[in-house]
Amino acid sequence: MCFSKAEWGKRKAEGKKLRAFTLVELMVVIVIIGLLAGAVTVSVRSYLIRGKQSVAAMEIAKICQALDTYYTVTDQYPTNDQGIAVLAEKSDAFPDGLLNKLPQDPWGHQYVYQNPGRDSPYEVICYGADNQEGGEAADKDISSADSYEQ
Repeated sequence: MCFSKAEWGKRKAEGKKLRAFTLVELMVVIVIIGLLAGAVTVSVRSYLIRGKQSVAAMEIAKICQALDTYYTVTDQYPTNDQGIAVLAEKSDAFPDGLLNKLPQDPWGHQYVYQNPGRDSPYEVICYGADNQEGGEAADKDISSADSYEQ
């Protein structure tokens, strides 16, 4: 409740009990709100990370399909020097290119292309949020060897 100075004095003079929040009560409420906000943030962050990893896996699958189409037409996979950039280029064999544009991973980094791959003719890799090999959680590597049957 909010009283003007005149009303406050009048109520006090009449002996009516004035009720207001104490500083301790306000601090307790603020701490509780902070704890709840922190818990929600942690929960939402894990969903965002999994969402980005799913997007990366789907884009890797799309790149792999384009690589397989490239192989079908040219009878070879792109070299490491060409990389997956060749999939977005227009050529006689691919007048519109195989990909509209070269995608970046959800963290804004380029996908890594290796020819040959570990267990296959090629491998497309997303190194996660830190863009370095290895890692866990948001930094986990996502590879065509793991997510897409070639």
